[in-house]
Amino acid sequence: MKHRHRMPFGAQLLDGGGVRFRLWAPAAQALVLELRHGGGETWRAAAMEAIGEGWWEACVADAAAGDMYRYRLPDGLCVPDPASRANPQDVHGPSQVIDPHAYDWRRASWNGRPWHEAVIYELHVGAFTPEGSFEAAQHRLGELAELGFTAIELMPLADFPGRRGWGYDGALPFAPDASYGTPEDLKRLVDAAHALGLMVLIDVVYNHFGPEGNYLHAYCPPFFDAARQTPWGAAINFDGPGSRTVRDFFIHNALYWIEEFRFDGLRMDAVHAIRDDSTPDIVQEICAALCEGAQERRVHVVLENDLNQAHRLRRHGGRPLEATAQWNDDLHHAAHVLLTGESDGYYLDFADRPLERFALALARGFVYAGEPSAFRAGEPRGEPCNELPLPAFVSYLQTHDQVGNRALGERIDALADPALVQAVRACVLLSPHVPMLFMGEEFAASSPFLYFCDFGPDLAAAVSAGRRAEFAHFAAFSSGAAQEAVPDPNADESFDASRLKWEERGQPGHAEVLHATRALLQARRAHIVPHLAGTSTGLRSECADAVLRVSWRLGEAPGSVLLHLVANFAGDERRVPRPAGTRIHSLLELANGGAGMLRLARGGVYASLEEARDA
Repeated sequence: MKHRHRMPFGAQLLDGGGVRFRLWAPAAQALVLELRHGGGETWRAAAMEAIGEGWWEACVADAAAGDMYRYRLPDGLCVPDPASRANPQDVHGPSQVIDPHAYDWRRASWNGRPWHEAVIYELHVGAFTPEGSFEAAQHRLGELAELGFTAIELMPLADFPGRRGWGYDGALPFAPDASYGTPEDLKRLVDAAHALGLMVLIDVVYNHFGPEGNYLHAYCPPFFDAARQTPWGAAINFDGPGSRTVRDFFIHNALYWIEEFRFDGLRMDAVHAIRDDSTPDIVQEICAALCEGAQERRVHVVLENDLNQAHRLRRHGGRPLEATAQWNDDLHHAAHVLLTGESDGYYLDFADRPLERFALALARGFVYAGEPSAFRAGEPRGEPCNELPLPAFVSYLQTHDQVGNRALGERIDALADPALVQAVRACVLLSPHVPMLFMGEEFAASSPFLYFCDFGPDLAAAVSAGRRAEFAHFAAFSSGAAQEAVPDPNADESFDASRLKWEERGQPGHAEVLHATRALLQARRAHIVPHLAGTSTGLRSECADAVLRVSWRLGEAPGSVLLHLVANFAGDERRVPRPAGTRIHSLLELANGGAGMLRLARGGVYASLEEARDA
């Protein structure tokens, strides 16, 4: 089975042979296509024709897949294609013509999985394995599927400068970074995941381009709106003059990953930072395009949205009207404060009563659903979320953000009491939310996840200095010596330290966490997932004497069930009333609790399932 997404720009192989090259360059007075055949070293030039509204085109009859090409501006600057499908020589080099039909998909019948079955494993391709490649990652997928994961989420793959990076500084959104392998290697990874029953999501960045390798300003200034700024510079122009072409660029990018690479969904980075006052806005338009283009496939859109906009997650007849789910930072922040006591920055909003806030997040999703935020000087944050099904929330103890944005990249297992970390992890994995683990979390990996990049010399120096200055206001890094200890993002050592150590899976301390993770995922799959296809709502959350109790109703009557969860976060063991129903999992449950009572050690968790009385 062959798959190709047709785009109105970029290099497109023509059905009768040859290649059509098309670029939107409204500021260019002339444009030259430079082409190099196969493995040759000689460039030949062809003048491009202006075809109206800022578009330039050249059709080359003898061009073919594998050819290298670039565009030369009147001032002599040569630039890659912003819609390049591959850029083997990095973001400053020429683009390569790719034949999407060169890969023959083996799993043509794959149409995805229902969202309520999702258990997500977030990974960075470069740090996931020692080799740091698509091919090496493919060989690890079987272990994840066997453990109980049903989806992997790849951090951004858009071509970024240098040999290493998180991916959020991508400059060529259609080109998988060459340091990981070829487009065909990525397709093999997705195909292999589908063979194991794994969905594959890709993280996409539609709120900015990286600071190095973005040449759009040189020939296409309407791509940006200098009057509106984001944390990364001028906003992308989604609603001003010329914005239709800009919007189409990103809509095609979303469809490209789904149709040509057979991804099962997108995770859209920081949609709260997108500047767009149009109706529908670009997020809504992308979601609609994916819904229309998916046909019989299940395709999911997950948002990162600091605004907690519940309206983007609404359902009709059980189907999402816009996005499928949102990363639930509220639950993470409450859990992090509960485990570490840290209250700097956005953790301020969770510093008082963190256990109660964690329980509230488990019960309803958002902690801030319109309540005033102390971190935001009393401004209300979020929208009511009680009508949303709980699988609309992707919940976690850590992500690349929450680990990598720390000065030393420490994981939660290195910061907090292991028994309490495992208790919080159990609460998340046994909840009706869609749980997500960050790579290595399943065995309490010791390797940090540092911020790393590989910029050119001037930018590299600025990023290193800025990184250290960023943490200077923290007490732990107030001294010059402490600031110097912050790892340099551009150093090879920062990237190397962030690679997983797979041998830890069998070592003391790590093997026990891996065993516990497997048991939790087995309990979830056997007892909870079968009831998540319908609605799921929180019924109760309470905390007394440092013991958390949450109950949910899963499914619809008749046949709905009640899921009960009890967890002990006190300093010692507690005797608590035993929830009704059949036990589906317990952690650190002690014997002799007495009639109708539980004895839970510190960090103990107990979950049970009962038939709803009104079923």
